[in-house]
Amino acid sequence: MTMQTDTTNTAGNPGMISIGAGDVNAEQIMADIRARVAAKTARGAYRDMRIARAEKANLVNLSDDESFLKYYLECLRAAVFVDINDFEIRERRRFGSVFLVVLKKFIWNILKFYTYRLWSQQNQINGLLVTAVESLDEKYRARIEKLERKLGAGEKRNSKLEI
Repeated sequence: MTMQTDTTNTAGNPGMISIGAGDVNAEQIMADIRARVAAKTARGAYRDMRIARAEKANLVNLSDDESFLKYYLECLRAAVFVDINDFEIRERRRFGSVFLVVLKKFIWNILKFYTYRLWSQQNQINGLLVTAVESLDEKYRARIEKLERKLGAGEKRNSKLEI
């Protein structure tokens, strides 16, 4: 690929710089990108790609607002709580990794009491908010269905009167 520089702009005025890439092969670039993604996926760099692909397919299939809201509420319910369980503390650096792991574990043990309290309070708030949103959705969904039934019954009566 060669880059051409031109010191004239599109109006033919000198002094402006434009950069062009006349012999770019977009198909080759896309093939290279796909090959790199496949290699990184095989190495485990993109662990959640299957999930992202499945979620993209789900979102494409959600054609109306009602199914999207239902899907969104299900996702919200699944992700509402913060994970407050302990986690493994590791260090990837070679130099001083044992010391750094011990230091991080010590700091984590000091902060654990405060973070657990904060996370448990956050979980309570998240749970209450999701429950409120879900109950509002159910309430308004039932109200809309009732109004649609009334509207449908009124339309049937009007059509019988016209005949």
